Order: sequence, then C-alpha cells, then structure tokens
Amino acid sequence: MIYLILGASAVALAVFVERVLHFHRAQINSMEFLNGVRNVLKRDNVVEALSICDATPGPVARLVKIAILNRERGREGVRESLEEAGLIEIPPLEDKLNLLATIAQIAPLMGLLGTVLGFMHIFSELQAAGTFANIRSLSGGIWEGLICTATGLAVAIPCYAGYNYLVSRVNAIVLDMEKAAGEIVNIVSESPGTKAA
Repeated sequence: MIYLILGASAVALAVFVERVLHFHRAQINSMEFLNGVRNVLKRDNVVEALSICDATPGPVARLVKIAILNRERGREGVRESLEEAGLIEIPPLEDKLNLLATIAQIAPLMGLLGTVLGFMHIFSELQAAGTFANIRSLSGGIWEGLICTATGLAVAIPCYAGYNYLVSRVNAIVLDMEKAAGEIVNIVSESPGTKAA
C-alpha cells in the first residue's frame, strides 16, 4: 500500500503544479487590459481590439473578444453571449480538481488499509509461531503497519490544503471574469458602431 500511496502523491503533485501554472497563465490584470481595449475601441479600431484579445491569454480576454464580436446585438445581446461564454470557460478552470480532492480523501483510507493488512500478517505469523512468538516481532510489525497510516495522512494533508488553494484561485478568476464582463458590456455599449439596447 505504501507504493500506491506514494504513486497517488506523485499524481497529486503533478496535478497541483499543472493547475498552478495554468491559473498563472489564466490570470491577468483585467483592469489594465480592459483600459487598453477601451482606448482602441474609442478609435473604432475593432481589428486591433480583437488582436489584443487574441494575444492575451486567459478567460477574461476570450470573454472580451466575444463581447466585441457580438457588439451589434446591443447591450442585452452582449450580456447573453457573455453568460453563455462564461459557462463554457468555467469547467476547464475546475478540471482535475476533483482528482486532487479524491486523493486527499482516499490517502488516509489507503494508509489505514495498509496498516490493517500489516496487522493481519503479523497476527498470522504470531499464530504460526505459537508459544515461540516474541514481543520483538509483534512490536516491529506494528511499527511497520503504523508507517502506512502515517504516510497516508502525510499525503492527504498537503493534498487537501492544495485543493483548497486551487479552489480559491478558481474563485478569484471567476470573480475577475464577472467584473470584466460587467465592464466590457459598458465599454462595448459606448463604442461607435454598437446598436442601442
């Protein structure tokens, strides 16, 4: 069971690092980005605004691009298209988080299972030894069994902390997307060539 727990911890570490890098790329200074788009749209340069969106990574830039592409639909049309796009953008942010939560939950159980299996092995050896059994083999076996439980807990605690950290990052990005969506509706509505709501 120790090898299974260590394998699960390696998977959890890989998921955590991949998600942290993904969120780092996804989060931008949205207010600075929106000010740049606003300045370009005030000059009625839609092509340049779209190229700024394409050059900027993350869900906020994709939402802004959708708002610009749907600007002829009026304020309500832009808002509807942003809501639909937001529903598409959130699942990739939450991708693999369930795997991390699952590892955090099952690692202690795997450790406990390893300990129970170890105890079963110890007692079968003690039964076979009969009256020749000694306390040293019993205590050594219990020590080995408890290592499994400790390993499971040692993997679960950082996994759970990492999961909560990643969930807070997702929430921050989603909040950023909501603020940017409200702001871009106003920007697109003010820009030339936009149909009145």
